[in-house]
Amino acid sequence: MTKQILMLVGDYAEDYETMVPFQFLLGLGYVVHAVCPEKKAGDSIATAIHDFEGQQTYSEKRGHNFAINYDFDAVNIENYVGLLIPGGRAPEYLRMYPRVIEIVQQFDAAQKPIAAVCHGPQLLAAAGVITGKTCSAYPACAAEVKLAGGNYADIDVTEAVTDGHLVTAPAWPAHPAWLAQFVKVLGARIEI
Repeated sequence: MTKQILMLVGDYAEDYETMVPFQFLLGLGYVVHAVCPEKKAGDSIATAIHDFEGQQTYSEKRGHNFAINYDFDAVNIENYVGLLIPGGRAPEYLRMYPRVIEIVQQFDAAQKPIAAVCHGPQLLAAAGVITGKTCSAYPACAAEVKLAGGNYADIDVTEAVTDGHLVTAPAWPAHPAWLAQFVKVLGARIEI
């Protein structure tokens, strides 16, 4: 049976943090269900491209349309081996949906691998699942990690951190480290 990953996305999810993990995990043979509240398979979300161009924060440009391929209302966490939460502005809004919070809490309670990047830890904080955990995020989210009882990992933008079943990173430049650690926590073996 092919293993399935759930990806929680929403409008203005960061483009690279959505597209790259989605395609990477598909390439490894996982089935990735990209879902969004109030969306069904065939709908799409607008992504945003965030870049680091020397200002105090990232710049934002309109990204691509990203196709939702599974109905949010049909999600049953028992069918998934892991959860992936891209960053961007989407987590700020996704955390307002009680069912999204419930999904994150169910993955955590089952100790299933959870990968969150950039602003994705806003969902982890809202769900109350990072208390006592080491968690990285975009630096502007450090306060939320700390207020939720997490230990904020102030790491380089190209690094990631794993604490048990939780894998986090500050932004898309960490994809190689973040995705490698997530795949390891998922139990996959890649031999070269």
